[in-house]
Amino acid sequence: MTNFIGIIPARYASTRFPAKPLALLGGKPVIQHVWEQVSKVLDNVVVATDDDRIVAAVTAFGGKAVMTSTSHRSGTDRCYEAYVNNGGSEDVVINIQGDEPFIAQSQLEAIMTCFDDPETDIATLVRPFDSSCTYSQLENPNTAKVVIDNKMRARYFSRSVIPFVRGAERNQWPSLTQYFIHIGMYAYRVNVLRQITQLPQSPLEIAESLEQLRWIENGYTIKTALSSVETIGIDTPEDLERAEQFLKRLNR
Repeated sequence: MTNFIGIIPARYASTRFPAKPLALLGGKPVIQHVWEQVSKVLDNVVVATDDDRIVAAVTAFGGKAVMTSTSHRSGTDRCYEAYVNNGGSEDVVINIQGDEPFIAQSQLEAIMTCFDDPETDIATLVRPFDSSCTYSQLENPNTAKVVIDNKMRARYFSRSVIPFVRGAERNQWPSLTQYFIHIGMYAYRVNVLRQITQLPQSPLEIAESLEQLRWIENGYTIKTALSSVETIGIDTPEDLERAEQFLKRLNR
């Protein structure tokens, strides 16, 4: 039986929204919402942070936090240090973004099922792009697109629109083929997580600024699972305002 641990990286410093994990949403810190949602599925959940204020907040609501270095390049690196510092006995680490207070139980369960396949090294989620949406929405470079094969393995991620639809006007592309949008949650077998934190940046990763391309370039198998859940990630104070309205509609 595969044992999972959920690790939530949460930095205090942010250029767009300092102290974001501690911002109040519905009267509770954002990081508490994330922790509570993940705890509905996983018994073992840890917040990985580099700031004592976040440790204090997590402890106050009954969660568990682990201190990590301030020098990590990515949440992936922070996850591995937190895994080691926490005792490191699980088989798979699920990396949950600390600014996703509406992460759904179904999303966590979907990413966990990817490890029923013994060939899975890393797992992530993808969302089918709504064909009624516009090409301009699809081409947004802040939204990573992904091509998957018939075994649900990711073949490439890009900020560009992939695949290209030959012989058609671009505004028709969303209705002519199924596009998939990447949802930035990952899970890793522990031995794979250890290995990828030691890899140097790769040419494709540098070009697109997408760290998952480093893993593909080095031959790791990334399994994907489908999710149609719409969530609100919090990157800015304006996102927090939208999240407040969303929370009221959910009546959570």
